[in-house]
Amino acid sequence: MTPTRTDDRGRDRAFRFEYDPATIRFGSGCVDDLEAELDGQGLERAMVVCGSTVGSTPDVIDPVKNGLGDRLVAVFDETTPDKRLETAFDGLERAERADADVLVSLGGGSSLDVAKVVSTLSALDRSREAVAKEFAETGTIPVPDDGVLPIVAIPTTLAGADLSQGAGVTASPDSDLLDEEVSGGISGPALMPAAAIYDPELVATTPESILAGSVMNGFDKGLETLYANNATPVTDATAARGLRSLVDGLRAFGEGKRDRATFETIVEGTILVQYGISRPGETTLSIVHAFGHGLTRTYDVQQGAAHAVVVPHVLEYLLAAQGVDVRPTVLADALGVADAADSVEAIVGVVEDVRTALALPERLRNVDGPEPDEFPAVAENILDDSFMANAPPGLEPSRAEIEGVLEDAW
Repeated sequence: MTPTRTDDRGRDRAFRFEYDPATIRFGSGCVDDLEAELDGQGLERAMVVCGSTVGSTPDVIDPVKNGLGDRLVAVFDETTPDKRLETAFDGLERAERADADVLVSLGGGSSLDVAKVVSTLSALDRSREAVAKEFAETGTIPVPDDGVLPIVAIPTTLAGADLSQGAGVTASPDSDLLDEEVSGGISGPALMPAAAIYDPELVATTPESILAGSVMNGFDKGLETLYANNATPVTDATAARGLRSLVDGLRAFGEGKRDRATFETIVEGTILVQYGISRPGETTLSIVHAFGHGLTRTYDVQQGAAHAVVVPHVLEYLLAAQGVDVRPTVLADALGVADAADSVEAIVGVVEDVRTALALPERLRNVDGPEPDEFPAVAENILDDSFMANAPPGLEPSRAEIEGVLEDAW
């Protein structure tokens, strides 16, 4: 008899899990050990990659400088939220002048993305013009399998994109490299950081408005990982444990608690929800992130705010859809409401509690996003997003259904 390969909802229980994560260091004050971490990995000359605000904020940059000690050879503090290709070329020139053999990304996801582009460019013997031309034509830059500068990531926000092998990048006509704005991304196993250093004391220095948006994005990664069509028992375990930590920590945060224990709980949850979600050739990011892209690519909406507005409505839509495997029992257990009489109401309620704790917007009309007459175009962009391929099994959304979610969020 052939053994069953599916669970009671028809999901295939067979899986392949290929994942080579960064070395993870966690704990208050752990940046003090940066020099020892680099020494253990045979890295000697570090260039810090960050934005100008981080680079000029002593509470953030000084502990990292002190932790690196004599291994610090340069600070490149020119990254911006735009994640420009031209910025990465400037960073490469600075790294080459300093003879750096490792990039230390410090700050939010934008600095890490720029560091990953610098890393990629470091292994390419190509001019700016040649790289920009290919990027304009393809929306990406091929990542070599080896020869790239290794990266040590030190996040100060909580979007949960540190254990990832991808990065976003844009190029602007202002650089004289392209005739029009181009957005794209890069991806490859070589871009997984060599180490990710999570120091809650550094995270606590980040302004709360920035922290709130980023952690909503990270929280949704945990939700998506549980119902994505390529979920595995490995990612189920880490995402569920991470969500429990985030719910506990964010509720405390919403109650005004800003002590070390609160930040340690939140950072721990952020580490866990992203573990295993970015793998060679696949990711567990799904429909919520597709909505986020649809709202942020053409509108001036911060990603975390976009997620905060739409995620309860996306979950209601998924949980009400016939024949769609959203794994409500798994979601309810991870969010601590397994015994609720109405699991849909309870799941959505916990997500709304998290949003409230973070003081994030609740309605689409309250952010700088689309008007209702623009919803059809936004819905088309959402449906075309690559993350829709990871939607829960059985989901076949129509444009009208996606517009309905946007209308509910309005």
